[in-house]
Amino acid sequence: MRTTAPARPRTAHTAHTAQSPSADPAAAGRPPARPAPATALLSVSGATAVLLGLVGIGAVLHEPVLIPPLAASAALVHSAPTLPLAQPRSVLVGHLMGVVAGYAALLLAGSSAWVAALAAGATMGLNALARTPHSPAVATAVVIVLQTPAQARFVPLLVGSTVLLVLTGYAVSRVRRQGSRYPVYWW
Repeated sequence: MRTTAPARPRTAHTAHTAQSPSADPAAAGRPPARPAPATALLSVSGATAVLLGLVGIGAVLHEPVLIPPLAASAALVHSAPTLPLAQPRSVLVGHLMGVVAGYAALLLAGSSAWVAALAAGATMGLNALARTPHSPAVATAVVIVLQTPAQARFVPLLVGSTVLLVLTGYAVSRVRRQGSRYPVYWW
């Protein structure tokens, strides 16, 4: 029969060092640690650069490439690179699920705010089933239903833009000395 020693009482010091902050009940509800200024500056610069690049591509093509969901995706990739919502699989597949739900809803029921809400819910469901959580993809479905963009132009631009966002996140995380590496996983 195996016996174990009684557990030591937890002091503030042992509780803090024995568990990660997220597992520590005392840390629940606290905001994340402030990033180093250089890390924050590089992340903001990377996100801004990729968004300006998307605007530039859109200007050349005479097509609005920078849509609000892509700005939100850039914020996730550059500001919270370790979250599941920011991983390449979630960014790419998540937006594709938004495309599927948005165009399907548009085809079946037309363009209205009611249909956009249904497409948003369908996108959340599809992303949950595919294990690709990405909240900006929900907005992609809404944009499709409300703005009815031509598929032949919108889908390739969206896919190219998401790939550019992911690659920029990867490049910026390799340049900065501090902070998290991106991605945590590719697929």
